[in-house]
Amino acid sequence: MAKRVIISGGGTGGHIFPAIAIANALRRHDPSVEILFVGAQGRMEMEKVPQSGYKIVGLPIAGFQRKALFKNILLPIKLVASLLMSGKIIKEFKPDAAVGVGGYASAPLLYVAGLLNIPYLIQEQNSFAGITNRQLSKKAKKICVAFHGMERFFPKEKLLLTGNPIRKESVDISNKREEALGFFGLDANKRTVLVTGGSLGAGTLNKSLMLGYRSLLNEDIQIIWQTGKYYFGEVKSEVDSESNNELVVTEFLSRMDLAYAAADIVVSRAGAGTIAELCVVKKPVVLVPSPNVSEDHQTKNAMALVEQNAAVVVKDSNAESDLIETVKALLTKPDVLRSLSENIGKLGLPEADDVIAKEVIKLIYGVE
Repeated sequence: MAKRVIISGGGTGGHIFPAIAIANALRRHDPSVEILFVGAQGRMEMEKVPQSGYKIVGLPIAGFQRKALFKNILLPIKLVASLLMSGKIIKEFKPDAAVGVGGYASAPLLYVAGLLNIPYLIQEQNSFAGITNRQLSKKAKKICVAFHGMERFFPKEKLLLTGNPIRKESVDISNKREEALGFFGLDANKRTVLVTGGSLGAGTLNKSLMLGYRSLLNEDIQIIWQTGKYYFGEVKSEVDSESNNELVVTEFLSRMDLAYAAADIVVSRAGAGTIAELCVVKKPVVLVPSPNVSEDHQTKNAMALVEQNAAVVVKDSNAESDLIETVKALLTKPDVLRSLSENIGKLGLPEADDVIAKEVIKLIYGVE
């Protein structure tokens, strides 16, 4: 009889893409395994997971709204409903194991799995564990982490340093620089800055670039500027008058591998998934952590790299004044860029999805 696994979590691409990578790795190791995703209703996993060929069920759970407290009135009802629904899902699907990747849906599903003695694994993506995963770790069989020093939050005997699963196609940049420059229409003799704020975009990065992109162009620095869908129209209308081959403005990067391959330096937010990719592509990076995430995860992720001399950080509140000058200064220091590249490369763990999948298979078959 085929073994069954539930993978729970979501809410952002940073949770969804690792979850799908784990599912794909499980299928590679055991093509007969049946996988069910559990996400949050109305969140992007409800679209992205079926596109990847997997079935998903949505829970009515939602996150705590810090900026609009009145929106939290229904949270207790949504939580109880999600717990009851999780019990029904587990009893009907009869999983042999469960995996939690973080996000709203992970907590109720894993809590009920613990009550029903379903073995589960937590994949903690950040360098600072949230309170939910810390509570769930008490019944977890294994906790797969991406950063050193996580025994501060979890029982040491349950920890396994795996890294965060990444999209392999996004980090396959070997020998692609020439192809990448041709794809974007860029000059091989000029230095290239890649600015990426994720699929939705990052307001601070876009504002900072809007203020300073001409300063970069004036120093023969070319830019690949991924705005995200919310900001694309505004940025495009601003820069269209430039008609400049050294400035590529795009809503979304369909070929992340080529964007990385073209870049001499990357400017990015500090989400765990993004950092995992940057460690594997070994590019010098300036991180601008988002202040709008729970428990300030991104700042802690970024500082974990700074402690290894593997990244430069600009505070979100200082980005409009400091970001462009920081990038320009770094591009005049080839030794610093080389050191950043070497140090971030030492942190890369490209086989995380396979390592985690093997741990899940051990859970399925009760192997210690």
